[in-house]
Amino acid sequence: MRHVDFSPLYRSTVGFDRLFTMLDSLGQPEAAQSYPPYNIERTGDNTYRITMAVAGFDESELSIEAHAHVLAVKGEKAQEDQTEQTEFLYRGIAKRGFERRFQLADHVEVKNASLKNGLLHIDLLRNIPEAMKPRRIAISADPVNAPKAIEAHVV
Repeated sequence: MRHVDFSPLYRSTVGFDRLFTMLDSLGQPEAAQSYPPYNIERTGDNTYRITMAVAGFDESELSIEAHAHVLAVKGEKAQEDQTEQTEFLYRGIAKRGFERRFQLADHVEVKNASLKNGLLHIDLLRNIPEAMKPRRIAISADPVNAPKAIEAHVV
């Protein structure tokens, strides 16, 4: 198995761009779980979206919790009533519970979540405080040919 080390590429980036690598690799062993599948998209300069395929789950069976730079998405199926005498010939729709964790960068907050057509959409916003945003510093130049003034105090 070939392994490519992309770490030298990340030395020139600061902040949220490393989130995508951390999301995929944090706390997951080599045989990482693949259920449920998900996408991570950049939808704007400071907005992102995580989309998870959670077919068969209802809003009441899903929970989303954000705490200390970790976003946790859990799904627990409710028990089915065994009153129906249904025999499955093939069961391809997963009914197992799951828990998926995402590591969030600093100043990233969850704005909202929605469930539509079996896809759970979680919208994220990177909200950098004004004090941490880069600011432009004006450079003043002393004129080279300007006469130098000497201050004198009269006693």
